[in-house]
Amino acid sequence: MTPDPRILLHALGTTVRTMRKTRGWTRRDLANRTGISERFLADIETGKANPSLLKLCELANSLGTTTVDLLSAHLTQDGGGRSRVIALLGLRGAGKSSVGHAVATTLGCPLIELDAEIEAATGLETGQIFQTYDETFYRRAERDTLRMLLANRPRPFVLTTGGGIVHERGTFDLLRSQTRTVWLKATPRDHWERVIAQGDTRPMADDDSAFAALCTILGEREHLYQQAEFTVDTSGRTVDEVVEEVNRLFGVLPENDTHQVVES
Repeated sequence: MTPDPRILLHALGTTVRTMRKTRGWTRRDLANRTGISERFLADIETGKANPSLLKLCELANSLGTTTVDLLSAHLTQDGGGRSRVIALLGLRGAGKSSVGHAVATTLGCPLIELDAEIEAATGLETGQIFQTYDETFYRRAERDTLRMLLANRPRPFVLTTGGGIVHERGTFDLLRSQTRTVWLKATPRDHWERVIAQGDTRPMADDDSAFAALCTILGEREHLYQQAEFTVDTSGRTVDEVVEEVNRLFGVLPENDTHQVVES
């Protein structure tokens, strides 16, 4: 089925505007980088303009992405322009798995773990990828896998992401432009205690330095996580309390009343 051009242009405008604001650029900044007038950029961002292929290439190059990513937002949106994929962000121990499973159950849709999809696509476990290749290889596989998921996976679905996805600007832009992103926020101590509660005692090998490293990582990423569309604080709350808030954001209600501790 051929997509409605109006929906495509609206999705393109939303993507361009999101990427521009993520970089902290004004419309004039983007105009200077692309050679496209501010007035025409305004029309693009509001879905009124139909830019040429050359202008799309200029936009993609300036924003550090591809024309495919600029144009693919409509693939994951319904006719009202709202994404039908909920993406959960946060460090390990934020509650992504337990909250994601409960939200997916409530919505009656699949829970997809991006890390598992990357492993299936590469034929390697995450640890093996870093041992055999490097982080650059992993981040490229992460973006390619995410793009394929968003283009081909039936929707709706709930997606859990790796904690470091926010560091790769192109991938994070793709995620933010095509999904409803939710940062599951927690204190460093909560992250730490939840990982230990899962039975992972590795961090305890060097308690002081490992906890300090966790605090550093969270501090470095916090301003990136804050760029998610929604923030839900999980500290001191049960899974059901968190799930109820997430569901409320998307206009649905939880189906059960089992109280769990947020674990991962």
